[in-house]
Amino acid sequence: MVRSSRQTVAALALLFIAAGTPPVFAEDKPAEAAATQTFPAIVVTPVATRTLVDKVVATGTIRAVNDVYVQPQVDGLSIRALNADVGDRVEADSVLAVLNDDALLLQKSQMEATKAKAEASVAQMQAQIAEARANADDAIRQRDRAVRLGKTGTMSTSQVEQLTAAATVAEARTRSAEQSIAVAEADIKVVDAQIADIDLRLARTSVKAPVAGVISARDAKIGAIAMMGGGQPLFTLIQDGALELIADVSEGEILKIKVGQKATIALAGSRETLNGSVRLVSPAIDAVSRLGSVHIALDDSEKARAGMYGSATIIVETADGIALPLTALLTGGDGETTARKVENDVVKLVKVRSGIQDGAFIQIVEGLKEGDEVVAKAGAYVRDGDRINPVRTPQTQTN
Repeated sequence: MVRSSRQTVAALALLFIAAGTPPVFAEDKPAEAAATQTFPAIVVTPVATRTLVDKVVATGTIRAVNDVYVQPQVDGLSIRALNADVGDRVEADSVLAVLNDDALLLQKSQMEATKAKAEASVAQMQAQIAEARANADDAIRQRDRAVRLGKTGTMSTSQVEQLTAAATVAEARTRSAEQSIAVAEADIKVVDAQIADIDLRLARTSVKAPVAGVISARDAKIGAIAMMGGGQPLFTLIQDGALELIADVSEGEILKIKVGQKATIALAGSRETLNGSVRLVSPAIDAVSRLGSVHIALDDSEKARAGMYGSATIIVETADGIALPLTALLTGGDGETTARKVENDVVKLVKVRSGIQDGAFIQIVEGLKEGDEVVAKAGAYVRDGDRINPVRTPQTQTN
């Protein structure tokens, strides 16, 4: 069998030689395959310049910037009239409600009568003190004359002593009358203070708005007793009608947010977006949720309502720079970010430093320059030094 096979091959070779065609043996095929070897086709993308916007997206609820509670400043009076309702826009010092002042007017009348009586008493005392002063002056003159006569022996010592005592009593009566007038005048001042207090309470029966704003709640009812202190406020005002979105932001992103940064707000159920700016950034993070609150004041509060749900896109930073798709970068366990740069169809692993991220693109700060090409998907199975067949799609070329 072996000999016959060899004979067959030799016979075929003689036939090819006779025909002028050289034979082709299996041993020649590897060299030809090596000459026509192909490389893996890998999609590449260029490093291009673009405008990048770093954003933080957060969700929250619309709230009033300042809620102002309007409570009565007079206790125990019933509500006579209401001049405002929910939704009304009111100015500062406008009267929202009127309390019943009948009891206060009665007290004022009583105080005024007491004052008139005290003033009459003072007038009577002043007449009495004039008489007492006259009697005291006469007693003092008699005493002084008696003292002179007593020295010459014309008047007895007992008479001198009697006149001296009478003068002392007259002077004491005068001082007592003067003190009584002082007490009466002090009583009048007390009554004046009580009348002034009633006047103040009467003025406060008109419950006024302390600030301009929009009434968001009204708990006052005609006939109800208005209570001070811990009672339910009669009205709740949104000061100046100003609203804000209080959004929760993760602890990793809240450090990027600063007061004054611009934001756009989308409200649930509305296609219209509102503009705003960061008013306040919470200095503390919740220990359980690991979230911090950011207050975003709305530029136009008329287009929102307190209690609505919304999401905010906060513009942290805008920059023009070179960028790559996120898929072109790979971050290792050591935190290093790398890209697979392609030079002369050869893959070269390079370390890069990234900047701000804008959607599917990220800024390249260091490691690459504009016009460089990199493997579009860093997870592709190529190694440093591999030769590839770059594929440039229209999308990557425009990017």
